[in-house]
Amino acid sequence: MKLTKIRFTKEASNRLRFVAGKTGLTPNLLCRIGFCLSLGEPAVPNPDDYPEEDREFNRYTLLGEYDPLFVALLKERCRQDGVDLSKLEGYFRAHMNRGVVILQGRVRGIGDIADLVGASDRG
Repeated sequence: MKLTKIRFTKEASNRLRFVAGKTGLTPNLLCRIGFCLSLGEPAVPNPDDYPEEDREFNRYTLLGEYDPLFVALLKERCRQDGVDLSKLEGYFRAHMNRGVVILQGRVRGIGDIADLVGASDRG
């Protein structure tokens, strides 16, 4: 995947700021969690629903050393969905945006993040 930067929609960008403010977590961590939430949704996101309008992130800033893992997860999801892998960049952007929207709907504070990642089950 050649994508080096990703731009979010205005809606996703605003929601990301809201969740970051409520949780104190950095946007890159929130985007990673949201991306995974989006991958877990049964519906295939439409990249056309997520125009590149607002906040821009460097791909490495978003994914860091885990970039190969996230790309592998995306490729597997695209294979399951029957998506042409030449369109991977659009689906990466779509899952990132949709994930932020999903995350904002489920998180009101840092405790909700712990619940999402199963930290309360380990106690």
